[in-house]
Amino acid sequence: MTSTWFVIGALFAGIGVVLGAFGAHGLRDKLSVEMLVVFETGVRYQLLHAITLLMVSWASSRWPVPGVNWAGWLFVAGILIFSGSLYVLAISGIRWLGAVTPLGGLCLILGWGILAVSVFRAS
Repeated sequence: MTSTWFVIGALFAGIGVVLGAFGAHGLRDKLSVEMLVVFETGVRYQLLHAITLLMVSWASSRWPVPGVNWAGWLFVAGILIFSGSLYVLAISGIRWLGAVTPLGGLCLILGWGILAVSVFRAS
């Protein structure tokens, strides 16, 4: 899974840069300031957790325990749900998506917790 996590992380990072540029240049005059901040929050969390997936790649080679891979999948789900719902909310204005966003945040939190416990136990 080492190379898989690295590839997924690199792809999410590249997409995050594209979305960040799109938000800064393509959406600046189309979204309210509030919705632009929402979009930028999605980009920030996507980029942070894309780099985290690169760390998961390294951790999976250093501590090859199932929890590291579980954490990676939770980070992937968190990026898709958290950042994805923020992107759609900002662009479409569909407010009920705000109720979905915390589920993505929960995935990210659980990913960090499982990563920490797994590496601690494997050490």
